[in-house]
Amino acid sequence: MDTTTLLTTIATSIDFDRSAVLWALIVGVILAFLLGAGMGANDVSNAFGTSVGSKVVTVIQAYILATIFETLGAVLVGWSVTDTMRKGIVDTSLYSNDAMELLVGQVAILGGCAAWLMLATAFHMPVSTTHSLMGATLGFSLTRKGFQGVQWKMLGKIVASWFVSPLLSGTISAVLYCLVDHLVLRREHPLESGLHLLPIFYFACITFITFAVTYDGSKLLYLDRLAVWQSILIALGFGIVTALIIQFIVKPRLRARIANSSSNHNIKQMETVESETEKKIDVESQTTKRSSGIKSFFNWLLPDRTRENCPETVRLFGTIQLFTACCAGFAHGANDVSNAIAPLAALISIYKSKNVQQNEEVPIYVILYGVLAICVGLWLLGHRVIKTVGTEMSEINPARFD
Repeated sequence: MDTTTLLTTIATSIDFDRSAVLWALIVGVILAFLLGAGMGANDVSNAFGTSVGSKVVTVIQAYILATIFETLGAVLVGWSVTDTMRKGIVDTSLYSNDAMELLVGQVAILGGCAAWLMLATAFHMPVSTTHSLMGATLGFSLTRKGFQGVQWKMLGKIVASWFVSPLLSGTISAVLYCLVDHLVLRREHPLESGLHLLPIFYFACITFITFAVTYDGSKLLYLDRLAVWQSILIALGFGIVTALIIQFIVKPRLRARIANSSSNHNIKQMETVESETEKKIDVESQTTKRSSGIKSFFNWLLPDRTRENCPETVRLFGTIQLFTACCAGFAHGANDVSNAIAPLAALISIYKSKNVQQNEEVPIYVILYGVLAICVGLWLLGHRVIKTVGTEMSEINPARFD
């Protein structure tokens, strides 16, 4: 620590009276819980809404899975995101002579966010906690320090991600769906085609998630000490092991279970196949009449919305959809849980150290407190947004939206 920082710390320590701001700490803890509860009722429900809407899981099962994977994501990956949100948006050095001002500001941020999330949940509106937190943080900083109090470079990156993320996710989703449509749903035996792709799918997902966890990961588990090549090797190892388990253990059982459950519907399945064949012939005859070019290319590329999907294949996609929902819960825990507890982490750090530097690591109990609040909100109010996302926006089955 250099001389300037040391003198600043000493000065703020002398002027800082903990007893005078104990109320702020208590109110902040309460508001942080309300914020977490609002996020659990709103954001977490987004991740599992489609799985409930397509009847892959019940609401209670979704709650249990969300609780598990939100906790894992927050504990394993959430540390670095918390640091960005509590120190990366506002220039905390501007408050070095008045730590109390920054401390009380965190209470205002928590209050503004919590109020908006609760209001949005009451009206069944799925909203973003990150956007809410950013707006509250900017509102506080602009009020107290004007434009100089904002880290514009970091803010620009975050705001850019709000536009890039939906574009990228939408593009990737469309590409993946078209691939699944061509490689699985259009095949003569879509169930077998889907089973062949299953190990590859799980290998890619588990490898990516494991790398995200191990690379610059949890300080609690000392994962931050791993080199990049070590993280890559660990991720590949987990991915390969998962693919082998899927190939030799899960696939045979899944095939048998699907065959068992559909054994009483063979006649109906034959009728479906015949109707699909007639539709394909009809579509092909119509396509030949169309002029060649971009229109005919897109007719071939894009899925046929009139096609009836094989029921067994839909059941197969049910297991995949459940897995992807768990991944979404994990990612949400890694990112948004950390966002929610960032003001509380800053509040506790300032209160304990009597300065605005916030050099201490985020305590594990703060993260677990945020997870607890989120889970309480999910279990109490999550059904509201789950209903909106899962049933009111569109009709969903595990293979497609209608």
